[in-house]
Amino acid sequence: MDKLVSAEEALSVIEDGMTVGIGGWGPRRKPMALVRALLRSDVRDLTIVAYGGADVGLLCAAGKVRRVIFAFVSLDFMPLEPAFRQARESGSIEVTEIDEGMMLLGLRAAAWGSPFIPTPVGLGTDVIRNAPDIKVIDSPYDDKEWVAMPALPLDVALVHATRADRSGVCEIASPDHYMDDWFIRAAKHRVVSVDELVTREHFSDPDVARRVYWERNCVQSVVHQPGGAHPSSNDPLYGFDVAHFKAYAQHTSEGGYDAWAEQFLGADEAAYQQAVGGLDAIQSLPLPAY
Repeated sequence: MDKLVSAEEALSVIEDGMTVGIGGWGPRRKPMALVRALLRSDVRDLTIVAYGGADVGLLCAAGKVRRVIFAFVSLDFMPLEPAFRQARESGSIEVTEIDEGMMLLGLRAAAWGSPFIPTPVGLGTDVIRNAPDIKVIDSPYDDKEWVAMPALPLDVALVHATRADRSGVCEIASPDHYMDDWFIRAAKHRVVSVDELVTREHFSDPDVARRVYWERNCVQSVVHQPGGAHPSSNDPLYGFDVAHFKAYAQHTSEGGYDAWAEQFLGADEAAYQQAVGGLDAIQSLPLPAY
């Protein structure tokens, strides 16, 4: 089955009010070309589930979001993502802030069809006080209390991988695939953007096959978009764009979302990439050293 489509075709399944999970981690391997296509659409009132970065910030700034369920929204060197910070401080969005491990368990519960997973994570913290919909339960086997982390079912998951074939077999060549496999498995519909489109023979290499973290039947749409993670990184292909993140922070702080969009978003992804220096500039971004 050929699942290769444009970003606009892939995102046509997203409707107002849906819950959308976004893979990646802060400024790393975010499906930003898909996010930009969503910014150009008319969709609104979304619930976003993410280990967030500029994906969350931009969607909030553009008025696309009603609620964010998150463990963090950060650009690393900017500890609080600037547009998300503005949205939260203004009260324009609803938030559910949870621990990183709790989010993982919520995605797992959704993937397994369970209403919740018990965990000690979150006990004795403000997570429970600030998220009253997350309940504490008594163990049926001893006198201990557990947090009942509810499932986080997703209508749609958006993920960026390194490579894929047309049938939806995806490779993540990064050292860490983060929680992308759980975002995929927790969703009803999955869209994966990739930098490189390959043939099925590519996956006959055992080392490559070990970097396939979900089955092809878990993918409904493949979007081939070189540079599609920019300004986040896609290790080992390119690093994140610190200069653009700084420009983004300045634009959104001084002129709001419209100031950034006017200079960078453009009518399509080609226009965006031209505005940030072109694909060659994106692919030459050095990988960060930690």
